Amino acid sequence: MQIFESIQSHLTRCILLTIFTFGMTISGSLSAADPGSTHEEKEELNVGELIFEHVLDAYDWHILTWKGHHVSVPLPIILYSAENGLEIFMSSKFEHGHVSYHGYKLEHGHILAEDGSSFYDLSITKTVAAIIISILILCWILIAAGNAYTRNKDQAPKGVQAIIEPLVIFIRDDIAKPSIGKDYYKYLPFLLTAFFFIWINNMMGLIPIFPGGANVTGNIAVTMVLALFTFVITTINTNKNYWTHIFNAPGVPWWLKFPIPLLPVIEIFGVFSKPFVLMLRLFANITAGHMIILVFVSMIFIFGNMNIWAGYGTSVVSVLFSTAMLMLELLVAFLQAYVFTLLSAIYFGMAKVEDHH
Repeated sequence: MQIFESIQSHLTRCILLTIFTFGMTISGSLSAADPGSTHEEKEELNVGELIFEHVLDAYDWHILTWKGHHVSVPLPIILYSAENGLEIFMSSKFEHGHVSYHGYKLEHGHILAEDGSSFYDLSITKTVAAIIISILILCWILIAAGNAYTRNKDQAPKGVQAIIEPLVIFIRDDIAKPSIGKDYYKYLPFLLTAFFFIWINNMMGLIPIFPGGANVTGNIAVTMVLALFTFVITTINTNKNYWTHIFNAPGVPWWLKFPIPLLPVIEIFGVFSKPFVLMLRLFANITAGHMIILVFVSMIFIFGNMNIWAGYGTSVVSVLFSTAMLMLELLVAFLQAYVFTLLSAIYFGMAKVEDHH
């Protein structure tokens, strides 16, 4: 009970800190560059721009804007072109898009060459930096849990090991075994990696304080790569019966297969649509959660710009809804990792079609 009470206490503080940080970030973005500017001179809150600034990728890690001054962590810009060769510098050289540097400029979140020439962009963006951080955290947690088995073979799990072991057993016994069957063990490393990678990035995305706040699993490029891994593993581990059931399914009337191959076309479409849906589900759910929380917090400042008392009154409702949404997002963070892992395991199992003849 003491453990659960401690978790609940820390969880409450994290939620309140998250809401406070969101509020400070948005409030700072409303401040004018000149401290002596009047209320009429302040820029109106552009909720759409603010939301997309938080959920989209960037070349720096923006923390807050205070009185017109942007506080951010610069990230490495790595560009290669045939004309200029390899260029490496920090994103702070662009001064948030106000200055060009070595023939390149930052415009609407994209790096462009001033002469219009083509180049390869290998920069470490906010999403890439967040992935590196999450991988380091995962390695630290999982290696620590693994080392605990070598030190304490005859003792009950405790600490990090006590948290990780039930999750590993859950994925093995309740996802991999029932969905895949006897060959489940060779798929287990990928399933465990996918689950913990998605879960830790979902959780870190709910923390707006550096190094959290990056929308990694809400980036469709990241979810596409995860879905491609599932697709490739499924495809290379199929057997002859799997393709037979796609192109010439037994027990199906011939007129569904000839002269118009209606059923084979539907089955082939399903082969590609399953990873596509896997990609979209994770991307849409995580991005939508971030956007809803930002909308609730933005309501305070939208009404506050109209009337200060309306802002105070709205803040009570906004904080309540934001807290409820953050609690829901904690569940969604785990649920989306579980759903992605479960569907991947089901696809692996479906690729092992037994010959019933």
